[in-house]
Amino acid sequence: MPRLNEKNVEQAKSIIKRYPRSRSALIPLLHLAQEQDGWVAPEAMEHIAELLDLAPAEVLGTCSFYEMFKREPVGKYVVNVCTNISCQLLGGEELLARCEQALGIRAGSTTPDGLVTLEEVECIAACTEAPALQVNYRYFHNVSDAYAEELLRDLRAGLLDSEIPPHGTTTRVRQSIPADRWYGRGAEGLPAEVK
Repeated sequence: MPRLNEKNVEQAKSIIKRYPRSRSALIPLLHLAQEQDGWVAPEAMEHIAELLDLAPAEVLGTCSFYEMFKREPVGKYVVNVCTNISCQLLGGEELLARCEQALGIRAGSTTPDGLVTLEEVECIAACTEAPALQVNYRYFHNVSDAYAEELLRDLRAGLLDSEIPPHGTTTRVRQSIPADRWYGRGAEGLPAEVK
């Protein structure tokens, strides 16, 4: 159960410096921890609390509030099948059942090889393109049962690795902001506590 690694601690410090109050970096640091391990381990939450000078309960409270943060290990791919009203009316529940059958698991589980976690989710804001699902928060619209099976086969075969990064990866390019462009820094430079 890892804390942030050395590279990510340096990245975390860089992220923290961008905000006028360090606690504002909490969500970006949770994303950083999840990108590192695919989930947010308790030790990572404690480490984030130390970096932000927060109580561990504050970090846990934020992490547990947002569905996007996983507090237990998940597969390389997290498949979210929407079963809210628009998707439900156009076959979302049947699509979920087909995915369960194709993967040999129930929603809320991970395949024995640890590759795919299947989740039933509420609205994913793709109502006009129902039924819809996401793989690591990448959208797939108007998904038929046949297409879902093909998608799952391709994921398991590694055919989509160039298109869909492992769970936890929010971006392939890390944002870099020059120090003179950080919030509240302007032309007068950095405050003493950041120098």
